[in-house]
Amino acid sequence: MTYKSLGFAALLAVSSIALVGCEQAEKSAQQLMGQAAETAKRAIDDTHKAAEQAISEASGGLISPKEKPAEDAEPSETSTKTI
Repeated sequence: MTYKSLGFAALLAVSSIALVGCEQAEKSAQQLMGQAAETAKRAIDDTHKAAEQAISEASGGLISPKEKPAEDAEPSETSTKTI
């Protein structure tokens, strides 16, 4: 073996290690982005709930917070009656 082939083999090995490291970094970044998105969603939801409660308290209960329908509940049907 010559020094060129050893150098080439070393270069390939280092490149492979770098690629594996990049993939791990990408996975970590995706996990962090997912966690950040969930945290932001919770913060927005909490802020919304606090704002609704503040409005309800400020209006003396005239305006009450809207309740969200359960996500897994079936959509309610609007009934129409002929009089």
